[in-house]
Amino acid sequence: MPIATPEVYNEMLDRAKAGKFAYPAINVTSTQTLHAALRGFAEAESDGIIQISTGGAEFLGGQYNKDMVSGAVALAEFAHVVASKYPVNIALHTDHCPKDKLDGYVRPLLAISEQRVSQGQEPLFQSHMWDGSAETLADNLSIAEELLAKAVAAKIILEVEITPTGGEEDGVSHEINDSLYTTVDDALRTAEALGLGEKGRYLLAASFGNVHGVYKPGNVVLRPELLKDLQEGVAAKHGKAAPFDFVFHGGSGSTEQEIATALDNGVVKMNLDTDTQYAFTRPIAGHMFSNYDGVLKVDGEVGNKKTYDPRTWGKLAEAGMAERVTQACANLRSTGTKLK
Repeated sequence: MPIATPEVYNEMLDRAKAGKFAYPAINVTSTQTLHAALRGFAEAESDGIIQISTGGAEFLGGQYNKDMVSGAVALAEFAHVVASKYPVNIALHTDHCPKDKLDGYVRPLLAISEQRVSQGQEPLFQSHMWDGSAETLADNLSIAEELLAKAVAAKIILEVEITPTGGEEDGVSHEINDSLYTTVDDALRTAEALGLGEKGRYLLAASFGNVHGVYKPGNVVLRPELLKDLQEGVAAKHGKAAPFDFVFHGGSGSTEQEIATALDNGVVKMNLDTDTQYAFTRPIAGHMFSNYDGVLKVDGEVGNKKTYDPRTWGKLAEAGMAERVTQACANLRSTGTKLK
């Protein structure tokens, strides 16, 4: 199947919300990690979301130039070709983009998709994220309104983060403190500015103690039940039940119960990066340690080409990451839910 059309992507999200499951959103940084994610979704018989952060796109753009837009476009074009060989629907998404990178990332990508749509083609990406969590909520929502209008013109869904996620990702960091919890007032102001669908569909990354990166149990207090308060608070004023499509950021390391509670309260997308990075790298490390005298030319020997051939350890890495993606599908209840 091809990369999801806007219509298919909307149907995917609708089915997830109605069925109380979510799609893993897997960050990729190469064609190899892209294949690993695609394979994981296919083996789980789950549709899914593959996303590229600003840092990932810069890496994909090559270390000589480090251009985020060309990196993102190149991977998206590659994905449009190879995803057709996998029997699942895949939406392409760009991850966290702060204010100082909008002009070098999301706005140019929106323009590319708007031009494609005007020519009768599908957009290059299916959704983009605006991360205004470092701004005041007023400024955040003002920029979100502008971007939502552009996204609608390009047949793209916008993701917005209205309050901070702790930890650090691609140079954007927030302390782990009480600001990591979105309030009902924050949600009401978001609904007032962006509407509840009439101005265009958007995904909402609300904060309930989420933290990016690696952390030990006990260092972070997740309160996914808070999402129910946000849904009910806005529903009471606007008369629309469960008005938000929520995104779970900082999903790596979460417990099954925390995930289940989040799904029951409207999460349709959960970002996964740290865990899949480790799942990709761990088999490579094991291969290198086990075959050190083959991958290295020790004591003047010639080594063993079959052990240092990137295809040898690359296949192990792909399998390791794909397995972690299938596990994420099981945790998020998306296994076996692919659109027929």
